[in-house]
Amino acid sequence: MKFATAAFAQLLLSASVHAATPSEQLSTLSDSMWKWQQAEDAQEKRDGRWQESDHLPDVTAAAWERRLARWEADLKALDAISHADLSNEDRINAAIFRELLMQNIQDAKWKTYEAPLNSDSFFWGGLSRQDGYTSAADARRALKRMADTPRYFAENIANMRAGLKRGYTVPQVGLKGREATLIPYTDPGPANPLRTAFDNMPADIDGRAEILAEADRLIRTQLIPAYATVLEFMRSEYIPKAITSTSARDLPNGEAFYKDRIRYHTTLDLTPDEIHQIGLKEVARIDADMKKTMADAGFKGSFPEFLAFMRTSPQFYAKTPQELLNYTAWINKKMDGKLKDVLGLLPRYRYTIKAVPDSIAPIYTSGRGGLEACWFNTYDLPQRPLYNLTALALHECSPGHSLQAALALEGPDRPDFRRQTYFSGYGEGWALYTEWLGTKIGMYETPYDEFGRETFEMWRAARLVIDTGLHAKGWSRQQAIDYLTAHTALAPLDITNEVDRYISWPAQALAYKLGEIRIRALRAKAEKELGASFDQRPFHDYLLAMGSVPLPVLETQMNRWISDQKAKLQAD
Repeated sequence: MKFATAAFAQLLLSASVHAATPSEQLSTLSDSMWKWQQAEDAQEKRDGRWQESDHLPDVTAAAWERRLARWEADLKALDAISHADLSNEDRINAAIFRELLMQNIQDAKWKTYEAPLNSDSFFWGGLSRQDGYTSAADARRALKRMADTPRYFAENIANMRAGLKRGYTVPQVGLKGREATLIPYTDPGPANPLRTAFDNMPADIDGRAEILAEADRLIRTQLIPAYATVLEFMRSEYIPKAITSTSARDLPNGEAFYKDRIRYHTTLDLTPDEIHQIGLKEVARIDADMKKTMADAGFKGSFPEFLAFMRTSPQFYAKTPQELLNYTAWINKKMDGKLKDVLGLLPRYRYTIKAVPDSIAPIYTSGRGGLEACWFNTYDLPQRPLYNLTALALHECSPGHSLQAALALEGPDRPDFRRQTYFSGYGEGWALYTEWLGTKIGMYETPYDEFGRETFEMWRAARLVIDTGLHAKGWSRQQAIDYLTAHTALAPLDITNEVDRYISWPAQALAYKLGEIRIRALRAKAEKELGASFDQRPFHDYLLAMGSVPLPVLETQMNRWISDQKAKLQAD
């Protein structure tokens, strides 16, 4: 009887979808998939936003097989909808939805869940937080996630063992020392990062004493043993047995895998060789810019000598972590005064500035922007030149990632999957574009600041050469390090961390420069076709109001905007 009832309900649903308009079919399909996927990711909707629930995801191979079947069925249903009858907005929705489905399907087919970490991110990260829980309900949900952690860790270890068995692992060189990020979580004392969010709860939170006692019990009896198990697994089994190659082409079906990762991270159909050549061309262009800036600074020596000067002169380095954060805060406030010249629509939501936690700082990137905070690394100050900070702050904070995230949060009423989706080519392309935008609005006050910006641009261009060199052309790790050292003023620690990131995360770093190239090309086209009527504010507003989209969609929509603006000018 239950089977008959379910079958009848499915028949009614099918009939309803069949009778609906293409727009309604798309909305029903995408909303259903997104709600299901959030549940699969252990998210629930509270206060209008998808947030962490009271458990962690099921990451078993069986769960991934089940998800794959759902995504393939949804892709088939999406392709059956008549796109010719969709509005422009719904065509964007459909293109994004299809890209998401394809990415999920490819991840499941390649079994990337068998390597749930890289040199930059780890499956055991994200279970602690710096800010205190602000409600008893949030804290109790966190306690349940903590209780679920041993199961979650065990499933990831099982997946990693399956990856080891078939030769699919993160390269060994990208993991050495990364296991040290587990050690703070095995500390039985008050310094354990898992305690921070509970210790920082408001004093008047309901049931605070009981919550703290339960957190302490879980940390001692379940979390510390779980982290210790992962630490032992990493040290004695995974890292020693991980592949020693630094190239994705040495993974199972590696050449095809790397080409797929390029498509996955950039949303573009480019070959490794095409990207390599784009990189070489950009490196040559930026190299000439850097040498001109060196001359503008009045330096009389050679380019290698100038790089050595920039890396070692005390004038370019903060003496304390607070000095670096203060300098960053000044840059951000200076940018606040210029936003009115960059955007027509500003978000209400505000971010703060924080230091990267000590537990991950040694292997963490220089900075990272987000909705709540913009993080800067204050570890090993002789490796953190101040002349890079203007470009870094524009990229990570405003008008880069943090501002972009706020605009997305407050953006037009769109399906949830549009509001929470992130494509690296769009997001990182915009953030890198804002570094260049700083040259148009007076953010770089000295030749050294400009050289820092050019170093960052060169860093992203060199990635195109290095990433494809490593994964498609047989480059060694040292060859990649030498190339980045010769072309940028990046600190040695940043260089080795970055190269290890490219080794362990194939193709991800390609999205930055490829996205920025397209945004700058679209701006150049708008400036040419609109002439003196070009205003960067509506150009930026339209680009950001779109939300995160695949790069082909970005190009189509921005070309549409340019045509519309041109038509209005001609009509006037």
